[in-house]
Amino acid sequence: MHEAVPSNLPTPPAPLNWAVKAPSDGQILYTAHLSFDESGAFVDGTIKEQTRRTMDNIKASVEAAGGTMADITQCLIYLVDAADAPGMNAVYAEYFDGVLPNRATVVVAAILAPEAKVEIVAYAHIARKP
Repeated sequence: MHEAVPSNLPTPPAPLNWAVKAPSDGQILYTAHLSFDESGAFVDGTIKEQTRRTMDNIKASVEAAGGTMADITQCLIYLVDAADAPGMNAVYAEYFDGVLPNRATVVVAAILAPEAKVEIVAYAHIARKP
């Protein structure tokens, strides 16, 4: 299980931790997702709908690797519109209990899928199972 690294930094303004450490055994999972469904079709919609589908895809990848959302230690989030941050944050926070992953959010001019409002990269440390 990973844990937040305490520091003298102020409380983050978004659902994240400034630094997260993970135990050294197990595997590291790197995954990146957009709002695609199981058939490969893009799921368009509001930022909340796209974020939910993207986070569901991340959850599916982490679980397929033998982990849980609690194993995610860092996320990198790309938004096309800074005004979408509150909606994305609201949905994103629903996927984590306890220690929130370290996170960076960047506003970009575009994502390669033209309809995409959000893309999320996640890094997870999945402990070795006995």
